[in-house]
Amino acid sequence: MDRSTAHKEKITPLRTAMRDFETGAVRAALHDLFAPDAVFHHCHPFGDMSGPEAFFDAALAPLQAAWPDLERRDWIVKAGQTPEGADWVGCGGHYLGTFDAPWLDIPPTGHLAHMRFHEFYRFENGRAVEFQALWDIPEVMMQANAWPMAPSLGREFCVPAPASQDGLVPGPRDPERSRTSMQHVIDMLDHLKLHPSKGGPEVMQMDRYWHPRMNWYGPAGIGTGRGVAGFRNWHQIPFLQAMPDRGQHLDEIDYHFFGDGAYAAVTGWPNMIQTLTSGGWMGIAPAGKKISMRSLDFWRLEDGLIRENWVLVDLLDAYAQLGVDVFARLREFNKARNLGRVATLETAL
Repeated sequence: MDRSTAHKEKITPLRTAMRDFETGAVRAALHDLFAPDAVFHHCHPFGDMSGPEAFFDAALAPLQAAWPDLERRDWIVKAGQTPEGADWVGCGGHYLGTFDAPWLDIPPTGHLAHMRFHEFYRFENGRAVEFQALWDIPEVMMQANAWPMAPSLGREFCVPAPASQDGLVPGPRDPERSRTSMQHVIDMLDHLKLHPSKGGPEVMQMDRYWHPRMNWYGPAGIGTGRGVAGFRNWHQIPFLQAMPDRGQHLDEIDYHFFGDGAYAAVTGWPNMIQTLTSGGWMGIAPAGKKISMRSLDFWRLEDGLIRENWVLVDLLDAYAQLGVDVFARLREFNKARNLGRVATLETAL
């Protein structure tokens, strides 16, 4: 068995334990998968943690307490080596559960909630030693009718699994196809970074890299765009107008690409740095401040072009760097609401 396929199999017990989320089974699977001193890089407000027990106690246990029937559903599981030789597994999917009690001060709804996750695991000697994860917490705020910031430009909805229904990429790994998928994405990003410093939209050569029916699934707060026009209008144009120096601070960031069949992924902590010099991006006033961003992305190629792109960005961390406490604003908006546990029919009987 090739190394990447073996690493995907090592993730399977944790994914299986999280499907029905029995506490003991999840704890045991975490300890089997991760080295005792593994580093956990998590999105705002969780931050960095050391060891699987700290991750469970700080992140997973509070989520399960608020969503008592918590379950995990993966729709992308891929693996590969970066050009630098590191071994990664990338998982994308949703956490689902009945939102019965407050979580991170988000008011409960008593209804089924969903939260997209992108989670990346780096392996050494058969154990996971690093974890990078983004949970789409703003998506949960929106479902609770509690989003305290500006409306999204894109479409907000429950982001779907790959249209090809092959995101759980089976082994054995195809090295040549995987390398081709990865290189296509790297070349595409190199061309994206030419605009606006090297010319107009034509320098990006979008038709060369993107399928005409592409979907760009952005994080909640930005939303989804359909086709090149949707991507540019609802994400890229306001983003670049606000931060035109994007892609000009490469010596200050870290990123890792890897491919697996028709899929490619990138992970970095952070993997973007730019300066907010103009308005228009998510309703934020230009602060003139350089900020870093964490983005964990998946791409799926079809007929040699990118058909789907799943993107999560730690927007809450970006707000925090700009001096905006989203959670404080959330509490002010919702302090008159019921913040206790919801007495649903089942729990009321």
